[in-house]
Amino acid sequence: MQTQTVATPKFPIKTNSLHAELKKRVKEYLDQHDITSTGNYKLFSKAILLMSLFVICYVHLVFFTPPIIWAVLESLFFGGLIAAIGFNVMHDGSHGSFSKYAWLNKLASSSISVLGASRFMWGMKHVTIHHTYTNIDGVDDDIEVGVFMRMAPTQKYLGMHRFQHIYFWFLYMLLYIFWIFFADYKKYFSKKIGSITLSDMTLGEHIEFWAVKIYHVAAFVIIPIYMVGWLSWLVGFLVSTLFAGFILSIVFQLAHTVEDTSFPLAIQPENKMPDEFAAHQILTTANFATKSKLVSWLVGGLNFQIEHHLFPKVSHVHYPAISKIVKEACADFKLKYIEYPTVLSAIKAHFNYVKLMSKPSLALN
Repeated sequence: MQTQTVATPKFPIKTNSLHAELKKRVKEYLDQHDITSTGNYKLFSKAILLMSLFVICYVHLVFFTPPIIWAVLESLFFGGLIAAIGFNVMHDGSHGSFSKYAWLNKLASSSISVLGASRFMWGMKHVTIHHTYTNIDGVDDDIEVGVFMRMAPTQKYLGMHRFQHIYFWFLYMLLYIFWIFFADYKKYFSKKIGSITLSDMTLGEHIEFWAVKIYHVAAFVIIPIYMVGWLSWLVGFLVSTLFAGFILSIVFQLAHTVEDTSFPLAIQPENKMPDEFAAHQILTTANFATKSKLVSWLVGGLNFQIEHHLFPKVSHVHYPAISKIVKEACADFKLKYIEYPTVLSAIKAHFNYVKLMSKPSLALN
């Protein structure tokens, strides 16, 4: 699927494989309860609700603009919808877990186009690279924030990083704008994600990329400015995109860049990771607020991130039940299952980690 400019590390293969054992136990659970691993009516109804609210909110803001206070509040809500669609609809669709039908998965994953992002780039960056090389510095693009932040002990330390635990809150707000207006284009023209070269895009993928970008500028910049004016558009656009950016950033960061997760490196010269694939995913990933049904509903089960990394093709609606199986397996294989009881405790763990990485004494370069 891709050619590489770096020798990506390999995972050791063990006879007593944790991954094989987990797959066996989860399959037994699904078979015993006659459960299809993909989404069900709960997920489909949520997708319809979120997409409908997105369209209604857009039309109301642009064509029936309410007074300023209500418009700002509605723009906040609209930003929340952007994040929620990404978590609940696009994410499952991109992993093929939204439905047992391929066309429905493609339709769900295409909701990222409605938000203005490239489906092709997301698939390569997240589904292929991040889910394989989680928290591996130099390969996992999710822990690369450029010069602005140091997200792994092996990354280069700069003087500005001593303040990163103060300014990262604002930096996270810029994610969505940066993603739509810069990151996608950088990947497209450089034909690389981090150190990994992209596979050649088909003509259809090129057309889809530019069609989405033109649509987004028309729908979210040109038409709103024409309808409500420059200043009103700017306020609404910034409120919604900055809020969406922060929610998207913080939820994904709570999964991997917290105090207890690891950032392993390949053993050289073999270029082989110290742990097998499943163990690697468990050690580099964390769950949070798994007892909260509201949080699970809003973030599309991404608070069960361990289960998601182990079973990305299983829909998030099944993660609460599967998590019990994974916990038991971790105990059997003597692996730490990282979990934070609340969203706030996970945010604290992320803040502490970012602050830890801000210390010059911990720079390994």
